[in-house]
Amino acid sequence: MQRSYFLLPRIVSNYGCKVRSPWLSQHRAGTASVAAATKQDLSEELTDIKNAGTFKHERVIVSKQGAKIDVEGSSQKILNFCANNYLGLSSHPAVIEAGIKALQTHGAGLSSVRFICGTMDIHKELEEKLAKFHGKEDAILYISCFDANAGLFEVLLSQDDAVLSDELNHASIIDGIRLCKAKRYRYKHMDMKELESQLQDASSCRRRLIATDGVFSMDGNVTPLGDICDLAEKYKAMVFIDECHATGFFGETGRGTEEYFNLDNKVDIINSTLGKAVGGAAGGYTAGPRELVTLLRQRSRPYLFSNSLPPPVVACASKALDLIMEHPDLPHLVLSNTQRFRNKMTEAGFALTGDPEHPICPVMLGDAKLASEFADQMLERGIYVIGFSYPVVPKGKARIRVQISAAHTEADIDRAVDAFVSIGRQLKVIN
Repeated sequence: MQRSYFLLPRIVSNYGCKVRSPWLSQHRAGTASVAAATKQDLSEELTDIKNAGTFKHERVIVSKQGAKIDVEGSSQKILNFCANNYLGLSSHPAVIEAGIKALQTHGAGLSSVRFICGTMDIHKELEEKLAKFHGKEDAILYISCFDANAGLFEVLLSQDDAVLSDELNHASIIDGIRLCKAKRYRYKHMDMKELESQLQDASSCRRRLIATDGVFSMDGNVTPLGDICDLAEKYKAMVFIDECHATGFFGETGRGTEEYFNLDNKVDIINSTLGKAVGGAAGGYTAGPRELVTLLRQRSRPYLFSNSLPPPVVACASKALDLIMEHPDLPHLVLSNTQRFRNKMTEAGFALTGDPEHPICPVMLGDAKLASEFADQMLERGIYVIGFSYPVVPKGKARIRVQISAAHTEADIDRAVDAFVSIGRQLKVIN
């Protein structure tokens, strides 16, 4: 039989001794040197990030999420002003109790995807509840809103269609759009003239979808949804919004950007999260036409190839949604706290961006190192905030993004402002 010399090098036996191929030894030595060089390159890149003041340090929390938390290395209770826990429901006793009960009755997880053996009664109940909450025909759960955004566009849009996306949309929207074959347009941030021009250019496409965040998380500004819906109606386009930073707390009863602008079911598709105001654990969803949701169950890759949302998480989110619907005063408390913080900070001389009624309150500092140092000094005074810098935000636009919660008291707000003012004067940010 002819011997093949193109097989991978083998370990052979020579009187019971193992002998390695010289080629294999050389190959492994070469691989090791490449790995070492790569490691050195990565180390240098990390050093550059640190020198630029943009290195992201992860602080370790050793308590429940809430308005007051315990942070590793600190002996005092810390006021938390940078969580997405807008309604303070992440550690609400009723939410925790619901999760414990589901853990006992439905287990820790499904060990499966939805269409095999991963669908439970509580999944269907939460989907029905979310659809009703948003006034849509149906809803579908995902393990995260990132997955919901990754799974939508590829199913809905083909090469015959067009998608028009705000340039500052969340990374998950951008990544989701990259997966589809539609003609892609990117309009300048909230620029309705450019959007209209692009809609005109896309007039020959079969289907046109305008995609935007409801609220842009880095700047706290609200998309001009009324204008977008008017353009969509004029040019026969559909509207998609990501409501992660609106669901549950923005608008009169927490229904989000549609409600904030008093628009009655003008948005075709809503994607949002359960990982912020609605329980704060994990999970995302798409709410929209029944036919679309049904098609997503058939073809959406993150839905078909990811494990089901764990039962305790589903139960926690479901209970949080109940609390939101039972207590319509919660969004008003968020608004009141937001206005108190914004007014006091503006009076002190700080530059804040974003919508005046939204609880994302970016305190603009400009310099990345300054933002990082400012945040560190705030922690020393018992206030947990984080400096945001490139690549999370553009270079030269570093900031501290403060997020207000219904769980904060007026005394909490005032204490945070006092710390900002004291450090701001010390670092010569304000007079």
